Amino acid sequence: MSKWLLVAVVAVSCAACRQDMQTQPKYVPLDRSWFYSDGRAARPIPAGTISVDEASGDTPAATGLDAGGAFLTTLPVSITEGLLERGRERFDIYCSPCHGRTGDGHGMIARRGFQQPADLNGPRVRNAPPGYLYAVIAHGYGAMADYSYQIQSVNDRWAIVAYIRALEFSRAVSLSELTPSERSQLGARP
Repeated sequence: MSKWLLVAVVAVSCAACRQDMQTQPKYVPLDRSWFYSDGRAARPIPAGTISVDEASGDTPAATGLDAGGAFLTTLPVSITEGLLERGRERFDIYCSPCHGRTGDGHGMIARRGFQQPADLNGPRVRNAPPGYLYAVIAHGYGAMADYSYQIQSVNDRWAIVAYIRALEFSRAVSLSELTPSERSQLGARP
């Protein structure tokens, strides 16, 4: 009996110790503060900061859609080596756990028994316009979750799309189409 009484006393005393966040001391926007030398409680926004609202605007580059609402058929960014490298980095971080490093759909998630994701080298994805791939990254599709929070940068999303296209291209090129120097970089025989 005393055991239950002790549990009841602890439960009641814990419930009585609640302090809501609205009652704690804090500064509201535009308050004055003695702590900083400029007298403001809020700190200035660092130079070069891009707001989430700005990154998710309604421009074709930010939506993947043209003015008519159709998916973009070309990438709205210049494809450079730096962009592809950034796309590879972001792909390896966010996409490869499910899709695998080569985009074949055999990532660790599928190996652990979860639903196998799309093969990014398959005809369905290969024939999809780049705007569609961008929209899937931003909003998800089927079992794939929305990655707009993890990949907030519009440029990073397009970099991933460019890298996916590079993966597809690398699968479609035969060795005979490569120059001897390109073949030597792959370790293939001329």
